[in-house]
Amino acid sequence: MDDAVQWAVVGTGKISRSVLPDLLLSGDAHVRTVYSRSSDKAESFAAEYGVGQWTSDYDALLADPAVQAVYLATPFAIHHAMTRAALEAGKHVLVEKPIALTAAEVGDLFALARSRGLFLMEAMWMKFNPAFRHLLELLATGRIGEPRNLRAGFGLPFPTDGGSRWDLARSGSTLLDQGIYPVTFAHAVFGEPESVYARGSVRPDGLDLAEHFTLEYSDGRFAQCASSMVDFADPTASVSGRLGWISIPGLFWTSTSLRVHADGWDAMVANPHPVDFPKEGNGYVPMLRAVGQAIREGRTEHPLHTGADTEAVFRTMDAIRAQLAAQRIAVGA
Repeated sequence: MDDAVQWAVVGTGKISRSVLPDLLLSGDAHVRTVYSRSSDKAESFAAEYGVGQWTSDYDALLADPAVQAVYLATPFAIHHAMTRAALEAGKHVLVEKPIALTAAEVGDLFALARSRGLFLMEAMWMKFNPAFRHLLELLATGRIGEPRNLRAGFGLPFPTDGGSRWDLARSGSTLLDQGIYPVTFAHAVFGEPESVYARGSVRPDGLDLAEHFTLEYSDGRFAQCASSMVDFADPTASVSGRLGWISIPGLFWTSTSLRVHADGWDAMVANPHPVDFPKEGNGYVPMLRAVGQAIREGRTEHPLHTGADTEAVFRTMDAIRAQLAAQRIAVGA
């Protein structure tokens, strides 16, 4: 533990409650302090997880020379500003998705991190999941032939409890909160699309409640995706090729299992080949271990989820949001 990365956990909500224990399980991390805007929440959270320090002063946290890295899990409307402040203070940063609101903001953050020689990454844990890594390996080796299309969804009717997801000024956007997983999945398999077609349900104030979108690629390849916080949209995923398909059970972005439908009709339909991996902690351990190693190696990005990867995903989401906004204007006209 002599070379353990010294972390500050910023935010004391549900996600931090899953990530902090996994940080400790990753084997190369020490949580030095926790932050919340509420002193009471910061103090109780620190006591609950045995963290020796806590603060409600973000500037003071960033001024602490012992803090090397910041894990940021606050309402995502302020991710860009808080990440920028941490980078300017000389801290490595791991930011919960979405890392920012637009591709321009993403590009700004990664340019700053590179100029300072600091590590920066969006916490897209799906891309470090061993089942997801194995899926990409199977596709690369031609297990189902050339991948031709994929499907992915993330739709769950969340309670209307007045939380930040319902507040456009804090963390409003189903696409940025949920749809980012199908978009990232499609980018990982096919890359950035040549064209985007999107429609959805948008509140009068501009908050997108649900959307479905098709990402189109060369030679007829495509991805069909959906996200919603008011309806169910099958939270599984699949990739289909010329020789079969691979399915990922729900919740696909957290799944540690695959089913390979290949090698003849019986194996495809009746007896698909199961592939199962053990789950480490709450599922964040593989990502956190990789991030810790990258920081110790002096990297500014991780090759499994680079700044260029992230910015490309946001360009696609910018295009989807632009079409949803145009649709809202047309409907209101």
